[in-house]
Amino acid sequence: MNKLVKTIIGLLLIALLFVFSCQKKNENEETILKGNATIYVDESLVPVVEDEVAVFENQYQAKFHLVNKSQTEVLNDLLNGKAKIAIVTRELSADELKVFENKKIKPRITPFATDAISFIRNKRSNDTLIALQDVIDFMQGKEVKTIKGLVFDNPNSSTMSYLTKISGIKATSQKNIFSFKTNNEVIKYVAENDGMIGVVGINWLFQPKLIMQETVDKVNLLSVKNLKSNEYIYPSQDNLAAGKYPLARDLYIVNCQGYSGLGMGFASFLAGERGQRIILKSGLVPIRFPTRKIIARKEIIKEIK
Repeated sequence: MNKLVKTIIGLLLIALLFVFSCQKKNENEETILKGNATIYVDESLVPVVEDEVAVFENQYQAKFHLVNKSQTEVLNDLLNGKAKIAIVTRELSADELKVFENKKIKPRITPFATDAISFIRNKRSNDTLIALQDVIDFMQGKEVKTIKGLVFDNPNSSTMSYLTKISGIKATSQKNIFSFKTNNEVIKYVAENDGMIGVVGINWLFQPKLIMQETVDKVNLLSVKNLKSNEYIYPSQDNLAAGKYPLARDLYIVNCQGYSGLGMGFASFLAGERGQRIILKSGLVPIRFPTRKIIARKEIIKEIK
């Protein structure tokens, strides 16, 4: 074999290796509908996010790893660059946006549903009503006969943050205010202890896992009276959609990937027809109600027997 032939064979082998490596790279490359990504999720929103992810993964060649944390931890991970995709219960503040601006990052923030903070009490009590003013008074250290204790999922959770903001105090410093690690732990504790009021994300009650169904059946979801109202409002899907329930909150997906990856694809899916139908089925309120196509026939065709 002469030198020229060896050179040609060598060049062909290099070309083949280059083509193979490019193909391998393309196979592993993340797109809006393909690849692997991590989503950081506010723990109070886990059930509905799991449903959305399951359908997305089944429909596309994508795999998500969900990291469930308190909202404070999720936002901190976003700000320090550890998280690139996150699902939270509020928009980013001006200070948080400034942090991203200094890093020359422009987060894409997409609203996709309306959720609710809910109060629960075990069914041994016949009282299914609670006044928001009583909750605030209790958090401020005042005696409230109808509340023995308040139970939160996490001291850094979005539910704790929401109620401490409207009450004007730090709940962790108050007597008889407890926190666990998950919403399921809150539900279980309330189901077993009289007089305790649990504070949970409502989709944990609408979509409990099978092992939690029996426990969820032992608590009542309470109707809430707003600060300047005499009407108690139940956190139903209709009342959330009508804006009547006082503790409603919008949900957002925040994408800081900076390229056309799964963050963009999943955000589009959540806000699109399929994702919004999943929200509607979950008991939450979609940002855009899915359309329904009704076909009217001009005449009725009788079935011939």
